[in-house]
Amino acid sequence: MVDEAIRKARVLVEALGWIRQFRGRYVVIKLGGSTLENPDLVRSFLTDVLFLETVGMRPILIHGGGKDISRAMEEAGIVPRWVQGRRYTDEATLQIAARVLSEDICQGLINELQRQGGDAVELSFRTENCLIGEKLTLPSDEGDIDLGFVGQVVDIDVSLLARETTAHRIPVLPCVAMDRDGQLLNVNGDTAAAAVARILKAEKLVFVSDVPGIMRDPKEPGTLISHITVSQCRSLIADGTIAAGMVPKVEAALEAIEAGVGKLHIVDGRIAHSVLLEIYSDQGIGTEIVA
Repeated sequence: MVDEAIRKARVLVEALGWIRQFRGRYVVIKLGGSTLENPDLVRSFLTDVLFLETVGMRPILIHGGGKDISRAMEEAGIVPRWVQGRRYTDEATLQIAARVLSEDICQGLINELQRQGGDAVELSFRTENCLIGEKLTLPSDEGDIDLGFVGQVVDIDVSLLARETTAHRIPVLPCVAMDRDGQLLNVNGDTAAAAVARILKAEKLVFVSDVPGIMRDPKEPGTLISHITVSQCRSLIADGTIAAGMVPKVEAALEAIEAGVGKLHIVDGRIAHSVLLEIYSDQGIGTEIVA
């Protein structure tokens, strides 16, 4: 009994230095992947977010929801269309995406944070908008490729985030932006989170997904790279070690780090309390990228 109490005390002491170092700093967290599909993992993840706020950090939560959007489109009889890995977003798709992300997923996350004793607020087009976007097109040899109502985050409402985090509320942002004319735009959650972290010069940017981190061999978990620099990341992108869907995620993170974000962490949301283990322990559990 006493030994167990001592072990718990040692864990808290180990975390103390990190807690003091990060107190008052922004941490931007992007939640995506299969973590969103598992209620138990979502609850565990949100406990971590609440812990961060309780010990003095300023967490900002950004979430996706691609699988839920695809299911809702299927129920509506709409076949998803993909262009170079991005969802083509017509008016009907945009309405479904906005509803699923804001009314369903975002509200569910807020409800759970409140159930656990926290205070959270949705910052979106239907409350107070935070993500300011502009239309995105993809370059090609034949000219720019139109993606419909797809955008990228070019600015944020910094004062709004400062107000809410100062009031000890956790901002929850669905990945839907609004342009300066009021048009909604479907935005990629990873690049949106990186933009928020970059503009805030956040202490940390955390991607919570269904991968352990960056691995030299994606089929071998034992090849996980726990610590890596920006230049080393660029080399791994060039030689194909970092490939497919991990490339835009990492490139967005590298841009954020070069703009002043302290560190990027990629952690596996399928592991309970992976965010706390990565941030507040000496060992860590995922991949951290530093300048």
